[in-house]
Amino acid sequence: MRSLRSISRALGTSAVVLALAVPLAPAAAAATPAAPASSSTTAGRVLSVPGLVNARDLGGYRTYDGRTTKWGTVYRTETLSRLTTDGVSALAVLGLGKVVDLRTAPEIQADGTDKLPAGVTAVARPVDDTSLFAFIGGVVRSKDPVQQQAQLGNGAAEARMTALYKGFVTNPANRAQLGAAIKDIAYSTRPVSFHCSAGKDRTGVLADTVLRAVGVPAATAEQDYLLSNSLRAASDKALRDQVKAAGYMQNPDLLIPLQEVRPAYLAAFRDQAVADYGSFGAFLTDGLGLTPTDLVKLRTRTVS
Repeated sequence: MRSLRSISRALGTSAVVLALAVPLAPAAAAATPAAPASSSTTAGRVLSVPGLVNARDLGGYRTYDGRTTKWGTVYRTETLSRLTTDGVSALAVLGLGKVVDLRTAPEIQADGTDKLPAGVTAVARPVDDTSLFAFIGGVVRSKDPVQQQAQLGNGAAEARMTALYKGFVTNPANRAQLGAAIKDIAYSTRPVSFHCSAGKDRTGVLADTVLRAVGVPAATAEQDYLLSNSLRAASDKALRDQVKAAGYMQNPDLLIPLQEVRPAYLAAFRDQAVADYGSFGAFLTDGLGLTPTDLVKLRTRTVS
């Protein structure tokens, strides 16, 4: 576990959001997560990689036509910038061809580039976080409980997260990067992994889009999205406890809406896509720029 001193240094800069995003305990929590509503969601999919807690395989999900997403083909994780040596070795076993990084340049500058096994290609597909990175840093660094309550309490944090998710659709650059990331998956001949910082928001909407695009029911895709809460619960609480102990927040529970994924956030993304494009299918083609050929390649690549 990181020392309180190192956490305090992170909290003293705008990199606080990365302290919130990256688990404090780079340990085996990924191997034994708390069970979500459906235990089948975790069966065989959570990766035990030292340095990661929110890493999983997108295989094993049943599609509408009775087929199944392939195991060992597409993975989702949090940032790989803090992997241990053992973690890099564990990642190498997956046989990855490329890792798609959805983080922005300021995030990478603060937290570092991914630590990847030899032979793995790093692909940058930055998706804007609507200044969430700097916002959290400023709020926590203020040490002002009145300001923190005003900025995060009474639904303010939830509203900011909803705006973030809508921005994945309304921002043209975001759509272009998400579309390009899907093409990275579709046309890869080796396994692919993708991530943002915490592996829950940008990573979550990309995973949701990929799964639904290949015929996985929306309810099943949402289960995968919500699994981040179970996998990250212990490390997120540990971070809140340290923020309070270090004197940065009297009420660190104000951070919970920023740390969690929620059905309302995902619904904001999905609803915005339909509102702007008329249907999910039109969002894929007109919004993300995917051609019918791209979508056929994606399904062929990821469904057996």
